[in-house]
Amino acid sequence: MTLRDALEHRGQWLFRHRSHLPLLLSPLYLLALAELYYAQDERLLDPRWALICLSTAFAGLCVRIATVGYVPARTSGRNTTGQLAEALNTTGMYSIVRHPLYLGNLIINTGIALFFRTWWLVAIVLLAFALYYERIILAEEAFLREHFGREFEDWAARVPTIVPDFRLWEAPALGFSWKTVVRREYHGLVAILAAFAAFRCLGDLAIERHLVLDWMALGYAVVGTLVFLICRFLTKHTHVLRVQGR
Repeated sequence: MTLRDALEHRGQWLFRHRSHLPLLLSPLYLLALAELYYAQDERLLDPRWALICLSTAFAGLCVRIATVGYVPARTSGRNTTGQLAEALNTTGMYSIVRHPLYLGNLIINTGIALFFRTWWLVAIVLLAFALYYERIILAEEAFLREHFGREFEDWAARVPTIVPDFRLWEAPALGFSWKTVVRREYHGLVAILAAFAAFRCLGDLAIERHLVLDWMALGYAVVGTLVFLICRFLTKHTHVLRVQGR
């Protein structure tokens, strides 16, 4: 097996487990909490910095929304059993970057890592995601090359992998669908809010040595829970979020 084949094989495994593997970084976040506790005798994070980090994470979510809102069915999904693409997306976000969803994920996780004000954590997260997505992208693009041939080759030769080139922008082929966005992306919003609520509570616990009724953490938790329950109900028990061809 050549090195490229080995990397693509590993990428296929990473692709199937991509929703859960980032959790392996959790011990690093806890270590960063401990370091901040010993480095400063005050509450872990002030509200202004928390909002800056949350805004960064939301910027990544917006990249995902701008991508998912314009794609047809059975493309750019959250499938984990294997690669799936009934069409090659080349307009909208895909006209300026080949993997906008992974770019969005990278920005989201950078915002979460910045929350700890620890340079080494941000560096490790960026390096881990670079290695992680490099292999997934190799496997994904091998699949697209096999299924779309010359069409993929021409698109890949023109559009950068992960750093957008806004000069290449082409209007999306489909109209924007909020229903598609809500159905596919509410998990991401809930995950961001849950992460910020949990880390803020853990930081308060580490410094104060007892649970603190933190209005920001409580707000994240309440909003995240409501979003999850409402969107889960609409997705599983109604047809409200279904769109023909999406």
